[in-house]
Amino acid sequence: MRYVILRDDDTNAFTPANYLEYLYRPFLDYGLPVNLSVIPSVRSDLILPDGRPEGFLTAKEGDAPPLVPIEYNPELVSYLKINAGYHIVQHGCHHDPCEFDRENRDDVIHRLDQGTTDLKNAGFATPRTFVAPHDRFSRISFDESAKRFAVLSTGWFELRRLPVAWWPRFVWKKLTGEPHWRVGNTILLSHPGCLLSYRRPYDTMLDNIKASIHSQKLTVLVTHWWEYFRNNEPDDNFIEVLHKTAAYLVGNSGIRVITFDDLWKTDFPLS
Repeated sequence: MRYVILRDDDTNAFTPANYLEYLYRPFLDYGLPVNLSVIPSVRSDLILPDGRPEGFLTAKEGDAPPLVPIEYNPELVSYLKINAGYHIVQHGCHHDPCEFDRENRDDVIHRLDQGTTDLKNAGFATPRTFVAPHDRFSRISFDESAKRFAVLSTGWFELRRLPVAWWPRFVWKKLTGEPHWRVGNTILLSHPGCLLSYRRPYDTMLDNIKASIHSQKLTVLVTHWWEYFRNNEPDDNFIEVLHKTAAYLVGNSGIRVITFDDLWKTDFPLS
């Protein structure tokens, strides 16, 4: 049996509920869980190096306060609660640049705890999985995140960014070639890059996803909702690939789509 976790990043107070509905209705109808990595209180003035707004702010209209908690979009919050197939993951706090690639422990602690508070204020359960913006953790961020969350999902691990106490386990992971590992009670997951992305060729995307799934026991499949709606226009060809992915996952008896919570609730064997 192969296992897949679908992780969609960057849902925030400016995300239109109908965008998620368009993308994930097939998944919900098939009974496939969708893990939404939610920005608890998004910074509304984030811009890219070329001066354009961040992609996940694509649907923002007019002026907005500097920080906008997810609860300020009651339509979205209600939609996520009504559809039990969505599972909420904490994605940073404000999604500031390199937000958790920081060495100030007090700042890291504040952001971790404030993000959790903002999600709970919106009526969501206390999150047990954490995703750092841009998948970047400092040594301190790894340490403090592991104290608060059962699962940390990121792109890769580097020795210099890990707490020194984790080094023996990391070396063993490297020697065995396993993509996922544990430290104490915390599960540490890597992923093979954003396989579902408009930056990749559409005609080979699903084949690459299949190859990744069959190369290991557990694959974290990462995507971003806003990539399907660049400039607020649906990319129908890209959306078609996503929906074909859903059909492939549900139609293959050797694959099971699970949630991050399934890992710590069932003491899931990572290898």
